[in-house]
Amino acid sequence: MIATRARLRFGPTDHGVRVTADELAEAEYAEGFRYEVIDGRLAVAPAANFPEGWLNGWLRDQLQAYARANPAVLNMVIGPARVFVPNRPDLTVPEPDVAAYRDFPSHLPVREVGWEDMSPVVVCEVLVDGDPRKDLVRNVELYFEVPSILEYWVLDGRADPDRPTLIARRRWGQRWVVREVPFGDTYTTRTLPGLRLLIDPRA
Repeated sequence: MIATRARLRFGPTDHGVRVTADELAEAEYAEGFRYEVIDGRLAVAPAANFPEGWLNGWLRDQLQAYARANPAVLNMVIGPARVFVPNRPDLTVPEPDVAAYRDFPSHLPVREVGWEDMSPVVVCEVLVDGDPRKDLVRNVELYFEVPSILEYWVLDGRADPDRPTLIARRRWGQRWVVREVPFGDTYTTRTLPGLRLLIDPRA
């Protein structure tokens, strides 16, 4: 009789443990937490609270509506997602709240598609009560190391989630160009032609 290996299960006490790509893909996860792998180690954080979840949903809906109208520009918007960062010494897989793709292999059966098979052009994080260093420092570096990512957005609702600010970073040569779009203003970008994103989740 062949013995079967017990399925690996991660929880909040596993923050900082070393993780392989196979373990990341095959493990079970305790609910109520977010899991990322940064430089080969598991990073565990509480799941989004309601204000973050509400803003996540609004931003994802805006990008999905744009993608439906502009399938040649974006052919998939999903969140949360996994982004494999290339050329780092150890496995690094941040998980943006929303990711938008133009190279999603829609011709394949869904079971044949893995996160490592595609790479987004726009990634978004929502910041309300989480760790600002993760979104405003760590991920600024990590997402720039992914060549396909042309823009990195942070929807910042720390002061008031009903009146968030969009911090938009656009790739320009070897750096990000940063633009802050206050509540009530409209964001446009050459990366997504025709997009007019009014920064007002209640509009």
